[in-house]
Amino acid sequence: MNNPDLRKVLKNHLSRYSLVTATAKRARAISEEAEENRELLTEKPVSLAIEEIINGDYVIVEPEEIRNI
Repeated sequence: MNNPDLRKVLKNHLSRYSLVTATAKRARAISEEAEENRELLTEKPVSLAIEEIINGDYVIVEPEEIRNI
């Protein structure tokens, strides 16, 4: 299992709640896409989602009012 440094991911005051929610949402989408295309995933969807977020392929946008909570 990949354990990335969350300080890099949580830069720009991104909340942990937003990170968890976005990761779950993207993992669900990855799983559904693989099912629709009848693909077999070798990695777990959550690992793929986190990797996309770290690489900047999936950008999390959260409202300004919750950034500093």
